[in-house]
Amino acid sequence: MAADNSRATAALDEALKPFQERASEAEIRIATLEALLSNIDVLNNGSETSSSAMKDLQSKLDAVSAECLTEKEKNKKLIMENEKLQYRITHLIRAIKEAESR
Repeated sequence: MAADNSRATAALDEALKPFQERASEAEIRIATLEALLSNIDVLNNGSETSSSAMKDLQSKLDAVSAECLTEKEKNKKLIMENEKLQYRITHLIRAIKEAESR
C-alpha cells in the first residue's frame, strides 16, 4: 500500500508539474509587473513634484513679468515727465537770458 501511495503521489506530482511551472512563471510575471508599477509610481511622484515645481516657477515668473511691466510703465511716465521738465528748463533759461539782455 505504501508503494501505491508513493506511485499515486508521483503521478499526482507529475500531473501537477505543468501547473506548478505555469504558476511559477505567473509569479515571476507578477513580480515583474509589480516592479514596473512601482517604478511608474516613483516616476509619477517625481513628475508630480516636477510639475509642482514648474507651476511654482511659472507663477513666480508671471509675477516678476507683471512687476517688470509695471516698472516699465513707471519708467515711461518718468521719462515723459523728465522730457517735459527739460523742455520747461530750456524755455526758462531762454527767458532768463532774454530778460538779462534787456
